[in-house]
Amino acid sequence: MPAFNDLDLKNWQNSKILTDSLWFMPERDKSGKHSNFYHGNFIPQIPHQFILRYTKKDDVVLDPFAGSGTTAYEAEKLKRNFIGIDLQKKLIDDIKTKIDTKDNFIELIDGDSASAQTFVKVKSVLKRHNKQKIQLAILHPPYFDILKFSSSQKDLSNAGTLKNFLDKLGQVVKNAVAVLEKNRYLILVIGDKYSQGKWMPLGFYCMYKIMKLNLGLILKSVIVKNMAGNRGKRNQESIWRYRALASDYYIFKHEYIFVFKN
Repeated sequence: MPAFNDLDLKNWQNSKILTDSLWFMPERDKSGKHSNFYHGNFIPQIPHQFILRYTKKDDVVLDPFAGSGTTAYEAEKLKRNFIGIDLQKKLIDDIKTKIDTKDNFIELIDGDSASAQTFVKVKSVLKRHNKQKIQLAILHPPYFDILKFSSSQKDLSNAGTLKNFLDKLGQVVKNAVAVLEKNRYLILVIGDKYSQGKWMPLGFYCMYKIMKLNLGLILKSVIVKNMAGNRGKRNQESIWRYRALASDYYIFKHEYIFVFKN
């Protein structure tokens, strides 16, 4: 088996791990502790896939944008350790009420993932649990200013300009890579934006920004995932199709997953 997971390759033909670069996931998994109360959360199947593919049991998963806890609950279910960070204390407190793991640690920090001070806390958590590094980082940041998640100026959704957004995201990536074990993986889930009649290729801007940081990250894959059941377009497919036909644009139906190796 690969050094970075504990998959049983003797039974590889029955594996549910996706290995193609085009992912069709019909709807969000609502089982277990997952809910859809938070506007902007991503589907649990994404962290589920990457936790199985790129970690072993008892490895440490980091989520610098913990949000409603999607990755935390998948890490708990799959018996991985987890460190989650979010600016909004109310979200961190909500996750804490739902976590009851006994086999692995789940640590939650309310703070700014672009801050070095926050990652002093991350390193303290690792030391307390006799861990040197994390083995997987999964990042699902705001898609620039499409949705405002808080009033904090530290929030990436309030970055103001594309440059500020990319610079702040770059700092989060630097912080994550500083605690990422060599030859392990960083995942970025991001979509594009349409503004003032123009398509903004936000995903590729983010990919290029990360590659230009010179952190030794290697781009291993670009995955295109369908956007099914988007809350803003739910039950309005025909309206959006009419608007598209009456104009000159195409309807967003995908987002990107960039896979980087340290």
